[in-house]
Amino acid sequence: MMALDEMKREPCRGGIPTPTDAEIEKFYRHLQLWSVVERDGIKRLERSFEFKDFVGALAFASKVGELAKREWHPPDILTEWGRVTVTWCTHKIKGLNKNDFIMAAKMGILL
Repeated sequence: MMALDEMKREPCRGGIPTPTDAEIEKFYRHLQLWSVVERDGIKRLERSFEFKDFVGALAFASKVGELAKREWHPPDILTEWGRVTVTWCTHKIKGLNKNDFIMAAKMGILL
């Protein structure tokens, strides 16, 4: 399988099924620093990043926003003093999609 960070995001149409647990595990093997969490019955991919201060956290959140804008796939971003939590899920299908794993992998270039 091609590395996730080298894959292209594909447009997501509503009505497609979310990945099975086996498919999620296949993608997740490449993103061990991330967690698959479930909130409100929706599986999401989440990770927190630590910074020295709010300015560093805000700068990183901005970089995540630029990546999301370029790829047309926005995450949920929580910016706090010294921490940014990024949560990927595909809102259109109310769950995870291959694109969420691709975007998480692409974030490696931001660190």
